[in-house]
Amino acid sequence: MLSMKSLKKTAVGLAATAMFSGSALAAEDTIKVGILHSLSGTMAISETTLKDTMLMLIEEQNKKGGLLGKKLEAVVVDPASNWPLFAEKARELIEKKKVSAVFGCWTSVSRKSVLPVFEELNSLLFYPVQYEGEESSKNVFYTGAAPNQQAIPAVDYLMNEIGVERWVLEGTDYVYPRTTNKILEAYLKAKGVDEKDILINYTPFGFADWQSEVAKIKKFGSAGKKTAVVSTVNGDANVPFYKELGNQGISAEDIPVVAFSVGEEELSGIDTKPLVGHLAAWNYFMSVDSETNDSFIEAWHAYIKDKKRVTNDPMEAHYIGFNMWVEAVKKAGTTDPAAVQDAIIGVAVPNLTGGLSAMMPNHHITKPVLIGEIQKDGQFEVVWETSGLVVGDAWSDYLPGSKDLISDWRVPLSCGNYNVKTGKCSGQNF
Repeated sequence: MLSMKSLKKTAVGLAATAMFSGSALAAEDTIKVGILHSLSGTMAISETTLKDTMLMLIEEQNKKGGLLGKKLEAVVVDPASNWPLFAEKARELIEKKKVSAVFGCWTSVSRKSVLPVFEELNSLLFYPVQYEGEESSKNVFYTGAAPNQQAIPAVDYLMNEIGVERWVLEGTDYVYPRTTNKILEAYLKAKGVDEKDILINYTPFGFADWQSEVAKIKKFGSAGKKTAVVSTVNGDANVPFYKELGNQGISAEDIPVVAFSVGEEELSGIDTKPLVGHLAAWNYFMSVDSETNDSFIEAWHAYIKDKKRVTNDPMEAHYIGFNMWVEAVKKAGTTDPAAVQDAIIGVAVPNLTGGLSAMMPNHHITKPVLIGEIQKDGQFEVVWETSGLVVGDAWSDYLPGSKDLISDWRVPLSCGNYNVKTGKCSGQNF
């Protein structure tokens, strides 16, 4: 027979169990989605909009009934443009917040920072920004452009359509610009460009004093050969960079600049009149004429309550990646990362240019490539585009250590860097 003291202990225990079960049930009532974007610091100019985009997409999905009969719950953190903090925040999202997938990062250094965390904890990252390639992880889905979907076509356009012979590779000093420029330098030399006709320069994040750097560009372009700048300058350093181009009278007719990290969002903060005619290479522009894009822009303006707010390429990448994840979860019947990894390969969803983008076995997607000219209103006029979709290549065909590698995460290969010559997988992931 239980004593009164034992009965009290049992009652307390049962109450605690009920409270715990209730909490666990409440936690299970939603599917948590992690949002890992800088809302402060040098990258906030670019990343805050991506946080807002994800919140909009999650809200829209919930209006459709959620996913697997549950509502989606956004879990937002701010890694504050601090690369080591990205890893801490990623671990917090996965271990403490129990998110089912994470959408985030912008710079490659932030992606490199979180990559070991996602692989250790076997979680999923959807990465929405153009990057340098030379990576393939079973835990990452690269929905932004690989170099063959942006950098290489942009150089081809400048070379073949504009007749550029001298090249300034101007970038922010971190992994994406350095690796991209390494690929571009090899590509240009393979095309017969002499080393003396290639100038490579790097500046720190948040760099503001562009006067001497732009003067170097101007001097390099005065050698009598058509010169262009291929820009991998990132974040808020773009504002003073473009202002200084205008200050020193560098027009698109003289030395065109093609940017890989400047879109509508970045241009919305500066006077674009002196920049008319300069270029950007992306897979999407707000000015694209398609019903899907019109609907997306309308939904964005309604959500953000500001019709002046622009859309851009990384927003489209999140649109594609989020919808791919939703379809893969439906297909798998679960948010389990391993099941989603298998289910997502081959999933095709609408992109905003009017076609379908598919997730390939190398965890990259198919995308069109567009070249746009800056207009006075801060928008881009598309002046060139590929005839169809381009499959993202994880490994460059122009680097000696990469040209023999392929990535295929399907069974039985399940390898991110399979060497076709040796017949061996160089490592588990990349």
